[in-house]
Amino acid sequence: MGGSVRLAAAWASVGAFAWFGKGWLGELGQPLFASLLFAWLLGVILWAAFGVVHEAEELAEMLGEPFGTLILTLAIVIIEVALVSAVMLSAKDAPTLGRDTMFAVLMIVLNGVVGLGLILGGLRHHQQSYNLQGASAFLAVIIPLATLALIIPTFTSSTTDGSLTKLQAITFSIFTVALYGVFLLIQTGRHSDFFRDPQARAEAARTEAVEAPAKHRASAGMVVRHIVLLVANILPIVLLSKSLATILDHGIAALGAPSALGGVLIAAIVFTPEGISSLKAIARNELQRAINLCLGAATSTIGLTVPAVLAIGLISGQTVVLGLSPTSITLLAVTLILSSLTFSGPRTTVLEGAVHLILFGVYLVLIFSP
Repeated sequence: MGGSVRLAAAWASVGAFAWFGKGWLGELGQPLFASLLFAWLLGVILWAAFGVVHEAEELAEMLGEPFGTLILTLAIVIIEVALVSAVMLSAKDAPTLGRDTMFAVLMIVLNGVVGLGLILGGLRHHQQSYNLQGASAFLAVIIPLATLALIIPTFTSSTTDGSLTKLQAITFSIFTVALYGVFLLIQTGRHSDFFRDPQARAEAARTEAVEAPAKHRASAGMVVRHIVLLVANILPIVLLSKSLATILDHGIAALGAPSALGGVLIAAIVFTPEGISSLKAIARNELQRAINLCLGAATSTIGLTVPAVLAIGLISGQTVVLGLSPTSITLLAVTLILSSLTFSGPRTTVLEGAVHLILFGVYLVLIFSP
């Protein structure tokens, strides 16, 4: 019942903005009206995003890991790319939005969600175990992708503003997609066991011979149903993203807020439901699922956002600035090093979580006081 109401509200909002949106967006000079429109769109998009998470979790239950969390992270990143693309195409003057969004996702996921999750998990379960091979595989891809996308452009000599030449944009996009594609083959193919909890994997192996055939026969129709519902929840978010982008761009300009705030808001809007899902998994002592969600989100964000924003830049003729400032590069480097240390042993504790949260706090301060 709740899912039907959510879908009805989302699609009704799509219809309302398709019919009246042009006139409404022309009245953004009225602060109260603009605030109400923003609250409406934000509420509907978040509600639909929770629907995406719900359907993805149902699929995760049916398909098992790593396919369940992979579906969720890809769905969430598609929403993120849609929002970033909408802002870039509507504002026509957002050269750093893709960079700011990717950096915000990495900070929110790798420091905010991971830090809070490890603290909650440590307080509740003392120590939590996970599959070290899976976390290492994620980080082995995240580190070069983040370096290629966010650090190298700052130091290239062909440009001086952190942007890329046409040749660099095309080749970097190909390299990014290729590396992400290889990772997906590993994650869903011969090394899929790396992304499953060792204890859960052993239990599944004991019961698979008896239960798996009947389960797959019974759930085939349900899988299709949840995939349809997943798409039905994603589409309204994509269709409403342009209107939200227009209001967001207007609000940041009117308030004189830091330009990086746009990327932070997009990252927060998109990844709030997934972050909550990760924290719930940690509370249930399912750290492996939370790692798959968090590190998977970081991997997918760079792997899909970089080629998307560079393609938009090449097609529309816009300048796309990917290179971070020296301060942000330092914070990113510390985050990547810390993540490698955090996930270098078979168990996690409260200490690692506290350090990640401190770094997240530093990131928030630097947004408003760079």
